[in-house]
Amino acid sequence: MKEQGSQSFRGGALLPGLLMIIAAPAYTQQPPAQRSAANPAVEIVEMRQADLWSKRSGFDAEILTGNVVFFHQGALMYCDSAYLYQQANSFEAFSNVKMEQGDTIFVYGDYLHYNGNTRLAKLRDNIRMEDRTATLFTDSLDYDRTANLGYYFEGGMLVDEENELTSYWGQYSPDTKEALFSDSVKLVNKDYIIYADTLKYNTESKFADILGPSRIVSDSGYVYTSRGWYNTVTDDSKLLDRSEVYSNDGMKVLIGDTILYNRQAGIGEVFGNMFLEDRAQKSILRGNYGYYDEKTEYGMAADMAYAIDYSQSDSLFVHGDTLIMITDSIHRVVKAFYGVRFYRSDLQGVCDSLHYASADSTIYMIGDPVIWSDNNQVLGNRIDIFLNDSTIEKAIVKDYALAVQDRKEEDQYNQLSGRDMTAFFRNGDIYQVFAEGNATSLYYLVKEDSTIIGLNKMESAYLTIDIENEQIKKLKTWTATTASTTPLPLLKSGENRLEGFAWLDYLRPSGPDDIFRSNERRSSEATEPRRERFKREDVTL
Repeated sequence: MKEQGSQSFRGGALLPGLLMIIAAPAYTQQPPAQRSAANPAVEIVEMRQADLWSKRSGFDAEILTGNVVFFHQGALMYCDSAYLYQQANSFEAFSNVKMEQGDTIFVYGDYLHYNGNTRLAKLRDNIRMEDRTATLFTDSLDYDRTANLGYYFEGGMLVDEENELTSYWGQYSPDTKEALFSDSVKLVNKDYIIYADTLKYNTESKFADILGPSRIVSDSGYVYTSRGWYNTVTDDSKLLDRSEVYSNDGMKVLIGDTILYNRQAGIGEVFGNMFLEDRAQKSILRGNYGYYDEKTEYGMAADMAYAIDYSQSDSLFVHGDTLIMITDSIHRVVKAFYGVRFYRSDLQGVCDSLHYASADSTIYMIGDPVIWSDNNQVLGNRIDIFLNDSTIEKAIVKDYALAVQDRKEEDQYNQLSGRDMTAFFRNGDIYQVFAEGNATSLYYLVKEDSTIIGLNKMESAYLTIDIENEQIKKLKTWTATTASTTPLPLLKSGENRLEGFAWLDYLRPSGPDDIFRSNERRSSEATEPRRERFKREDVTL
């Protein structure tokens, strides 16, 4: 850059005295820092070196060319050529621009405007800002040396040994190692990609703080969240504000107010309003606390926990203090513990513990189990319900069984008890009951005109009852049968009840919202006296 009227530090046509006056400042050691006369707190930008100095008439700037070096408050700045504005305490640097701040920060670019009063450096084109943990690439960077903060506004990329982050706007603090990105943010890791609206990232800890709507995509699945953090080294994350975690095929989804999730292990722990759905098996698990393992497909819910099976036209709702659901592409297992209640329009039940296995289409109930269907109730020490295409086919009652049918007349119930019992269903209705072991029945004999003949009592080793339209149509007994019929006016107190009788309709779930009530029975309907009649070891799941 050579202008008419310029003076060269190396030219021989000048007087020796004038040459010394011009050339000496370009090569001397740093003089003591000078203060601005207008503002004594501001230090003057020092020009330390240049191959050529010139001054153009009517142009405020001093023109410096060749190996130009500036110094200001601990920073060295290099370039091929520059305009120095001494009155404004600023300069413009061109080509091969480089800034060094100690041995920690290095900035490179094609152009630099530096203001010594504000300590603001504006760099443009092919910029690279480096520190010990990361490198920032952009074409427009403003670097505030007072705040030690660099920010770009026309697109940039931050790269470290773990991740590559790009966005339209961003800032980076070498002191805190914190980078803030917004507008079309993308974090690329070898195992996943994060797309975000706003993201904060620490190049030292490798933590990404999610501050806006974001999506995390990997081979194992994808996550939607709007707030939380992600450890890009360990893949641990904390997802807030009703975040969603999906399997890669989108058939399984985990949603919660707060989710602690590890992508590598595929484990999510949920706090607050958990929702876990298997869309292939058409089942839902919910609760205020939950846990899910993607690899084993194990889900657990507690605190107002319930499960929904919507695989059929009529959904099944199950509640328990704790629910476990394990699903795969073929089978599903559901376990419910403590205070279990379930509802479906054709079948309701309560018990202490329940186990459902789709492999054999069986529901196992223990701990004071009771089931209801229409006006029929069956209870015992254990009940196994066998399903056919999710429709009840039969129920086997073990270790004392009692079947009760409400005749919908005041205080009139048909009853059947025995050690074991099997109830057969058709289209959700009981059509036959088989009792064995001390089988005893009480049922009302009714004429075709609905006149009641009396109450029949029958005892036998084995007994079968056929039911049609909620009425007993046929009764069969064998081996050592005794039977008697008593007219209703001659019945004595208690003769219309079998020992251990209990009509527990007040415990019966009346709908999906009624599954959260307690199963506590009245003291007069405790189960221990009935159990004493049939001594047998308890059967566990």
